[in-house]
Amino acid sequence: MEEDFWHARWQNNQIGFHESKSNPILIKHFHKLDLKDQSRVFVPLCGKTLDIQWLLSQGHQVVGVELSELAIAQLFDNLAQEPEIKQSGTLKHYQAKNIDIFVGNFFDLTPSILGPVDAIYDRAALVALPEEMRQEYASHLVKITRKAPTLLLTYSYDQSLTNGPPFSVDEEMVQSYYSAHYSINFLDEIPVPNGLRGQFPSTQSVWTLKP
Repeated sequence: MEEDFWHARWQNNQIGFHESKSNPILIKHFHKLDLKDQSRVFVPLCGKTLDIQWLLSQGHQVVGVELSELAIAQLFDNLAQEPEIKQSGTLKHYQAKNIDIFVGNFFDLTPSILGPVDAIYDRAALVALPEEMRQEYASHLVKITRKAPTLLLTYSYDQSLTNGPPFSVDEEMVQSYYSAHYSINFLDEIPVPNGLRGQFPSTQSVWTLKP
């Protein structure tokens, strides 16, 4: 997917993927990563998700990456925090208490820029990418986080009826992206209320990935 596609979605407020409250699946299952207080949680392609606010409220630190600077300005407005902004390579680094957000291309993140990560929460990153990009994304994620344990959410639906994003990612795909690095645990499957886009039957699956 081209960067212009996502910039246009944010500029035109076409952000149906943005949820108006913290994700109930995160709230129900995040404890299964067995993290200590003040763990540093990475949220890739984070947008302005309210899940960040929930993670902060649980006593964790959050680090994210997002292509749209507009989304991140709105995120900090929602958090009522004034970030310090500096440059880290090709990425802009927005920083405030317990939160670091990098604005730019996910693939420009390096382990040294990202810093140590205790866990990954991927609700909207893997499923946002078309199939030809997902293996590259997963490989880069594993590399820059040094195989941090992950809570992963995916969608399953008939892609012949409609296309992504979010894209349909089944168990075989999850295994192909991550089984070389992680033990993969299926936790739950939840029907999407009213279906994807209000009409296409869909379920969300929940996984933990542990080294």
